[in-house]
Amino acid sequence: MSAADRVVALRRQLEQAAHEYYVLDRPSLSDFEYDKLFRELQAIERDHPELRDADSPTARVGATVSESHLAKHEHLVPMASLDNAFDETELAEWEERVRKLVGDAVDADGYCCELKIDGAAVSITYRDGVLATGATRGNGSIGEDVTANLRTIADVPRHLDGKDWPAVIEIRGEVYMTFDGFERMNAERARVGEPVFANPRNSAAGALRQKDPRETAKKPLRFYGYAFAVPGNPALPFRTQWELLETLASWGIPVAPHRRACATLDAVHAWARELESALRPGLPFAIDGGVVKVNQLSLQSELGVVGGRVPRWAIARKFAPDIAETTLLDIEVQVGRTGALTPRAVLAPVEVGGATINYATLHNFELVAEKDLRIGDTVQVKRAGEVIPQILGPVPEKRSGTERVVAVPTHCPVCGSAAVRDEAEVATYCPNLACPGRRLEALAHFTSRDAMDIRGLSHQRLEQLIAAGLVEDAADLYGIRAEQLVPRKGADGAPEGGVPGFQAKSATALVDAITASKQQPLTRLLNALGIRHVGAESAKLLARSFGTMDALSSASVAELEALHGVGATMAQAVHDWFRQPAARTVLDKLRAAGVRMDEPRAQAADGVFKGMKIVLTGTLPTLSRAQATELIENAGGKITSSVSKATDFVVAGDEAGSKLDKAKELGIDVLSEADLLARLAT
Repeated sequence: MSAADRVVALRRQLEQAAHEYYVLDRPSLSDFEYDKLFRELQAIERDHPELRDADSPTARVGATVSESHLAKHEHLVPMASLDNAFDETELAEWEERVRKLVGDAVDADGYCCELKIDGAAVSITYRDGVLATGATRGNGSIGEDVTANLRTIADVPRHLDGKDWPAVIEIRGEVYMTFDGFERMNAERARVGEPVFANPRNSAAGALRQKDPRETAKKPLRFYGYAFAVPGNPALPFRTQWELLETLASWGIPVAPHRRACATLDAVHAWARELESALRPGLPFAIDGGVVKVNQLSLQSELGVVGGRVPRWAIARKFAPDIAETTLLDIEVQVGRTGALTPRAVLAPVEVGGATINYATLHNFELVAEKDLRIGDTVQVKRAGEVIPQILGPVPEKRSGTERVVAVPTHCPVCGSAAVRDEAEVATYCPNLACPGRRLEALAHFTSRDAMDIRGLSHQRLEQLIAAGLVEDAADLYGIRAEQLVPRKGADGAPEGGVPGFQAKSATALVDAITASKQQPLTRLLNALGIRHVGAESAKLLARSFGTMDALSSASVAELEALHGVGATMAQAVHDWFRQPAARTVLDKLRAAGVRMDEPRAQAADGVFKGMKIVLTGTLPTLSRAQATELIENAGGKITSSVSKATDFVVAGDEAGSKLDKAKELGIDVLSEADLLARLAT
């Protein structure tokens, strides 16, 4: 294909993709795929200047404003679009271009680095501090008037706080959805038989363009501001981009967390690496990178905008996508340590967040039904946390009609036992305690890091120990001797007996690790035993409340249920577990092996934080999160992961994010590290 033909094809494909993304809110290309095609078109137009065209997607912002029910709105100042840098080399090339124009003047204030929120861009006009109009980006010059819909978003202030704001100012920002909000919304839509949305970004954009603001109000929309525009040249109460963000916050405009002022490009690189690898996986909303801006506003004005579209003073540092589309090839059924039959998605390999994903968690079959997942679907996949992939949902418009609905299993796939349905837990179980699938998962859990923490026992190793007849239950681990693991040489010189792969040194190391685990506290052992409904936190509560295994095992249901944080279901499950003959046998064997059966430090019964629910957020000046957690728990408090009306107070450090915002919104006390230590001292 000639360069001219390829340009025509690329423009047509990109224009269609932009229309689907900006106008229909129903993209057929992922951001990653779009960026690849866009950069290919840029390269051809750069190498063949005769093929450049003012109507090319590379010369425009957004897409043509749709012919919809919404009125048109002309922005006071056009909304620009950023160029992208996909690695540190491209970011350095951008800085070199900046320095060619303004020299070392950039060193005076350096750079301001911000999150690149994956949402819908909007511009909100305030006149005399009062919200007047709000509009979508549109084509950069003209958007759609969505004022009534923006008024329904709690994050968007109706009046600006503080003072010194210009008489007329446009606040630019992103409307977005959190992952939790998106999941809840899709679950409700599936429950009432409505089609689910493809991703948070397009759900937010679609909600903004609703005809009825009451429908927009039902959607979990949030807002972050990051820029401004004013007509004329009024005096402004800020000199740098950093001061601008601080001023927006003082006016009541929410500003995204994890922003950073960087004096040098090396500091920018360090921030981007930290954001991509450490911070991004834990964010409650989608980002597709960071934005790097020349900090000094006067330099921004001097650098200007290229072709009315791209500011020279800012660039998007794009990351590998953390949301991608792929095909759901199959749904496997796995047997858990408690017998739960759990679906696992088998995916066509896809790169998400810098890792190749082949599988994703689905939790239970009700979730499969809620998301309306079908084998053969195109699905959107996100990495949750650092490693666990999740399916956000299907892309219904890409269905061909050949997709297959997933059936709830009627039998265990490992042992063939008839499955049991537990309606209260929305789960399906294999009831066979001797099921090989249950046994392997129970051993894997027992030895895991949050349980007895026995290093060197992977699934494969455990399968080998089971096959060698050395282990049937967890207590058998403590009877293993190093000489049993090392294969011997037979008469023909070939290895025989033992466990393949072990040598004297590795065998001794494993036995030493098993022996060391005997000293784990009762908290770890209770978590390791795999009692239904008892996880790491509830195991800690039980261990610190009762102190010894004997006291816990003899507790009545009423005594268990009397503990704050233990409900009727957990109390009954714990009580019943200790009365199973198989459980008593394992406990007797563990006790005989010398495994610890007590908790060295019981929780303070009359601590200053007794019964309180406390949230930690941000980085504290001197205490690590683990140290702060231990201090709070020793004083009777409980650390929770999210802020709600039940939260007693929040301890906030540097770069505290949405949890701090939520606490302020609910009027919950916010403590510094110094405040926390002062309360503990009382």
